[in-house]
Amino acid sequence: MNNPLKIAGFTIFELMVTLAVAAILLSLAAPSFRLIIQDNRLTTDINTLAASLNLTRSEAITRGVPATLCKSNDFDNSPSCVAAANWHDGWIVWVDVDNDAALDPDEVIRVVNGVTAGTTLVFAVGKNDVTYNPSGFAIDDNGTFQLCDTRNVVHKGKGLVVSNSGSVRSATSGDLADCP
Repeated sequence: MNNPLKIAGFTIFELMVTLAVAAILLSLAAPSFRLIIQDNRLTTDINTLAASLNLTRSEAITRGVPATLCKSNDFDNSPSCVAAANWHDGWIVWVDVDNDAALDPDEVIRVVNGVTAGTTLVFAVGKNDVTYNPSGFAIDDNGTFQLCDTRNVVHKGKGLVVSNSGSVRSATSGDLADCP
């Protein structure tokens, strides 16, 4: 009975020091984690746009009729292209099956309700849509889409370049202006 039962553990002081060190390390890692999240949101949004552009081109070629991606903020039962809308509000992919250059509800292929809140998407000045002909060429719709978020530093964001040949590629920093 001379050997008392020894219980191993931490003292309250050791536990508080450990928690303080963990809190300091966490506070140092949080800002960089926020930047990773912002970058991932931009990447997701630009990939969604690229997929929509590629779908539009593919549908034009497959169906043998013009297909259009247009900006819109009207997504009710009868979606429509809205010239006064902003690209970051959303867009519609549709095919002009009857060749009347007008969007009919049964011609809608995909509706995208916009990009992440606080993110802006702009396209070449005055361009409200991108239209592909049945050969897959963009009909006088070349330009650069630029996606920016709300960071406090000047950065270029992400972008896509649509060429007259209809191809879509990632924009380089030389293709993009500074985000506001």
